[in-house]
Amino acid sequence: MASKTVRKFKVLIEWDPKAEVWVTYVPVLGHLSTYGDTREEALAQTREAILGYLEAAAKEELAIATESEADIVEIEVATP
Repeated sequence: MASKTVRKFKVLIEWDPKAEVWVTYVPVLGHLSTYGDTREEALAQTREAILGYLEAAAKEELAIATESEADIVEIEVATP
């Protein structure tokens, strides 16, 4: 039985008030994106999308980028 490798991916998740869904983005995978009605559903959809991406990349023998250090920061901008 082959052992499985566990990889971690940084995921940005945010509420889209217009569509009324949670939207996720995986920056290291070309900003792979999906959504769900709940945070949990959006994250489950993201796991499935990542698996699909990795399977397709392996089939095509494409390299997967490694995670880089990234932070989400809040900045203030004065508007007229």
